[in-house]
Amino acid sequence: MRPSAAARPPTRVPQAEVLAGHIRGILFVLVVLTCGVFLPALRFGFINLDDDAYVTANPVVQAGLTWQGSVWAFTTMHVSNWHPLTWLSHMLDCQLFGLRGGLHHMMNIALHALSAAMLFLALVRMTGALWRSALVAALFAVHPLHVESVAWIAERKDVLSGLMWMLTLIAYARYAERPGRARYSAMILLFVLGLLSKPMVVTLPAVLFLLDYWPLRRIAISGETGAPGLARAASRRVVEKVPLLVLSAASCAITAVAQYRGGALASAEVFALPIRLTNAVVAYAAYIGKTCCPRNLAVPYPHPGFSLPGLQVAGAVSVLVVVTSLCILCVRRFPYLLVGWLWYLVTLLPVIGLVQVGGQAMADRYMYLPSIGLFIMFSWGLWDIVGWLTGVRAHERAPLGFSIAAGATVLVLSFVAAVQVHYWRDSATLFEHTLRVTEHNSIAHNNFGTALMEQSRFQEAAEHFSKAIETDPNNVDARNNLGVSLLLLGRPAEAAGLFEQVLERTPLDATVHSNLGVALMQQGNEAAAREHLTRALEIDPNCGKAREALKRLSRGKR
Repeated sequence: MRPSAAARPPTRVPQAEVLAGHIRGILFVLVVLTCGVFLPALRFGFINLDDDAYVTANPVVQAGLTWQGSVWAFTTMHVSNWHPLTWLSHMLDCQLFGLRGGLHHMMNIALHALSAAMLFLALVRMTGALWRSALVAALFAVHPLHVESVAWIAERKDVLSGLMWMLTLIAYARYAERPGRARYSAMILLFVLGLLSKPMVVTLPAVLFLLDYWPLRRIAISGETGAPGLARAASRRVVEKVPLLVLSAASCAITAVAQYRGGALASAEVFALPIRLTNAVVAYAAYIGKTCCPRNLAVPYPHPGFSLPGLQVAGAVSVLVVVTSLCILCVRRFPYLLVGWLWYLVTLLPVIGLVQVGGQAMADRYMYLPSIGLFIMFSWGLWDIVGWLTGVRAHERAPLGFSIAAGATVLVLSFVAAVQVHYWRDSATLFEHTLRVTEHNSIAHNNFGTALMEQSRFQEAAEHFSKAIETDPNNVDARNNLGVSLLLLGRPAEAAGLFEQVLERTPLDATVHSNLGVALMQQGNEAAAREHLTRALEIDPNCGKAREALKRLSRGKR
């Protein structure tokens, strides 16, 4: 006789199935969170900062995926970088979507969502901590500091290299569980793809070494096996990463050549070593502040030069020393603090300004990977604090206090990030906002002026170009743009003077030769105009503006 339904024992769902269900649910929430914050970017287009160099004024990229384009991607050092996989991804976008900016944004969003999901899976695999890993991934997905990397089409290199970084972490976790050639080779391949996306990935070997200490515990904690045992274990892990270190060194060398050839490296005369050191220290502290309180975010943040107050530098040094000391003192009981802190310090090192590239003091996009270290410190620290306050040591289920604090943090950051995303809807909005929250920002004045010119607001544009030059007399782009705006305002003599000043610094700029030729035409100086227009075509045979102006000259028109 069969027992009744009421008499049957309850069916127990296997723990593995429950865990798998939680993981699927968290992955779904991560994707929804990311889309909720960033999907408005599908209505946005390109902006006038680097998007032209990467896509809208790059005929090789616009041609899509071709053999010639692929060769170019691996051999060019355009925009002072070598990142062939990034170029190929932009070519694929153009192949699929043309110049529909919203769909280029869609690819960035998809890559970012995948990165957040893979970060969660990597941390769960390495730590077994489901809810703490979920919080780290959620913070990564929605933090306002990451808006620049996701909502800026030219920063495809961030989200693409980020995905390769997370996949490398997963591959390394698999290798650590059961070492073997196939697993090691897969990890190496993913690391190489990361380097081909953005050279900032060079710090990944150091991060893997930190993860060997915690949470993988492949390096014994001092005291358990003694100092000699610790040294032997550490040396084995270093030797294991020699191929990765060689690849990182090669990437650094190629990047240095690319930035030197492209003129991106600032000279010691502009930013002397003491200036770089003080700015680096202050930037480390400022990034922590922006992570904890993400307000007044901007692109770019102008370099302060000599203007950093001594008190500010001393305060930043104190913060770094105190946090480092506390992490070391607590390493036995809370190893995640030291690992997260060193993750932050090490991954930010290539872009902290010791080798100054460009004129910015810092940039939100530089925190795309380093912020993960701070998120680990926060998530695991919050879990332990709640456990200590409540006396509840949960393992499988998140304590109520942790859930409330984590949920509130993610919701607030999501709201702030959604607001920040809307500043990226067009160039005028972005740089108008930047000028509201920064001072002495030559690049922002120049790019805002360019956006105003596109709206035929030539007088306002000229005012911003003038402010850009006043802030930075070496800004040749602003000087050239001021000349163009004066031409459009019917002041060719003043414009010609500005173009001549620019040519003194950049004598091989075809665009400026062309602009000067047009200005001379408007003044009736046809012989000099023809000379500069011809020179423009010699430098760049594809300079359409110079060719058209020469045609007008030959027809006797001005």
